[in-house]
Amino acid sequence: GSGVAGSQAAATLREREPDSRISILTLSSLLFYNRYDLPKVFRGVRDWREFLVQPPEYYENNRIGVRRLNRVAAVDSARRVIVLDHKEEVAFDTLLVASGGRGYVPEELTDYRALMHPFSSYTEALRTANALPEGGHAILLGGDMIGLDLARTLIDTGHQVTLIADDHAFWPHEVEDAERAGFLAALDHMGMRVIDGRAAGGIAAVEAGAKGLSARRVALADGSEVRGDVVMPFFGLTPSVEFMLGSGVDIERGLLVTPGLRTTDEAIWAAGDVCQIWSDEVHRYRFFYGWKNVRAMGELAARNMTGADDPWVSVQDEHLRLTPEGAIHSPFWEYQ
Repeated sequence: GSGVAGSQAAATLREREPDSRISILTLSSLLFYNRYDLPKVFRGVRDWREFLVQPPEYYENNRIGVRRLNRVAAVDSARRVIVLDHKEEVAFDTLLVASGGRGYVPEELTDYRALMHPFSSYTEALRTANALPEGGHAILLGGDMIGLDLARTLIDTGHQVTLIADDHAFWPHEVEDAERAGFLAALDHMGMRVIDGRAAGGIAAVEAGAKGLSARRVALADGSEVRGDVVMPFFGLTPSVEFMLGSGVDIERGLLVTPGLRTTDEAIWAAGDVCQIWSDEVHRYRFFYGWKNVRAMGELAARNMTGADDPWVSVQDEHLRLTPEGAIHSPFWEYQ
């Protein structure tokens, strides 16, 4: 993975191991860019070069190999090889899995994927920006914090936003039912039209609009509907772990790791949205989300892969708050 965790790990590994060989395998066509910057496409930033965190020469100067457009099919931990989709095998001494997560879509809505505009990659961001006209109407489903962050930019750039909120609203924050109505009201105050999807019985269908009408129609179970130009799913993330099935490491929803980020295989580590870390505090494996946490995991994994034995300590505030102005503020929106 070439995201925040993987790229931070590579940088730390190079600092600690000047002579080691470091390779990043990524499905992305681009070098490391911060996906939290993607809303900038609605502010006129379209050139992919402006999204790169490091210039291309950084990787050459630091002797960090990057293989783009490489899909991993499997990991053979017994033979210490990574099997790529085109059947090539890449040997490793130590492996860090930092493949992150992809946008989750509830099973009952998967048939409508082709009518939705996801927003988790540069290509998807461009596609959405091109589909949404100036002053156009975006319908957001679910309402996780990534989507709500985008909604702020859309409103600020003159677009209309309707949120159909469900149980994933405010993810990854854990919001009590008693607090939910107040937070939804704050979104309305921030300029979004908010529909409580739970009260409406859920989403019944997503359809293409008829000729001469809006491009998309979302039908709710109570018979109401919303029409707009794009429909965007924001239901949280699901870990990208499929290629690790059969690897021999323990998996629940994500890769299960010790507080030091090692999996059940001594040569394989994991960091970022792909792993669940054992927590002595809650006596279970849990995910730790947020840009700050993901970057810290990449650094910690690299240190421990090179001889340290430090435990994970979260660096991310996880509390959703109301501001004095009646808006919401999430520490997950802090990307520096």
